[in-house]
Amino acid sequence: MYEQFFGFRIKPFAMNPDPAFLYPSSQHEIAAAMLEYAIEAQAAFCMLTGDIGSGKTTLLRHFLRKLGDDVSVGLISNTHEQFRSIHPWVLSSLGIAPGAYSDVQQYEVLVDYFIREYAKGRRTLLVVDEAHNLAPTILEELRLLSNVNSEQDIALQVLLVGQPELRQKLQRPELEQFAQRVTIDFHLGPLEVADAHAYVRHRLGVAGGSPMIFQPKAIDIVHARARGVPRLINQLCDMALVYAFAEGSQTVSAKMIRLVVQDRASRSGESTPFTRRSKRFLARPRAD
Repeated sequence: MYEQFFGFRIKPFAMNPDPAFLYPSSQHEIAAAMLEYAIEAQAAFCMLTGDIGSGKTTLLRHFLRKLGDDVSVGLISNTHEQFRSIHPWVLSSLGIAPGAYSDVQQYEVLVDYFIREYAKGRRTLLVVDEAHNLAPTILEELRLLSNVNSEQDIALQVLLVGQPELRQKLQRPELEQFAQRVTIDFHLGPLEVADAHAYVRHRLGVAGGSPMIFQPKAIDIVHARARGVPRLINQLCDMALVYAFAEGSQTVSAKMIRLVVQDRASRSGESTPFTRRSKRFLARPRAD
């Protein structure tokens, strides 16, 4: 809608976790380094947590793109508490048809796979996104899978990615053995205000537009309203660009951010993102 008006090649604040937009804040750089170290150090279990919208998935995809051919990756992203067993999901993530195997047979097929890959000089990295959804029994299955490893040979590594509830879950007494195997972990917190300024300008530049579209005071308000959460920053900034386009303004001011916040707060079940300005926006001819 507004891309051509601002000179963007693509939308700068889209909701999809595109690694091309990853902003290397100090904590994201540390998290990326920790993940890389976990692979090099052959950690059996590592964990990355963060609040909703903190950028975990974007960072994860950036990390996975950098892995070499010596690592076979299985990604499980659709987790839920109704999992009866983790084995068929691991098989599917590795491109192996679960078939009509029993749980024991599925376990044996997985162990055989890990050993064969290791014999070829490749370790298997199993990534479980949204791992906070997993029941303790499923986490215990993951621990038992890691028994394929020995003190000298690590054939399977597991990376758990999830919300802070995952850390709370691992404090349960029945998961003590599992928690002890998590040797490397990191938690992503909200962005500080300085990082929020750099984050917004970074995304504007990556999209092909001017990094200075948002005035500094406007970003201050965005950071405060979004509480430093990247996904919420994206939502607010995207809507602010729509409002600026509707006004024919090449910059986003603090006043405009306040208007966006006010209109969003006052909206009650309307399908349009606007309240009092919806008709004006719809009547505005689109820039060609």
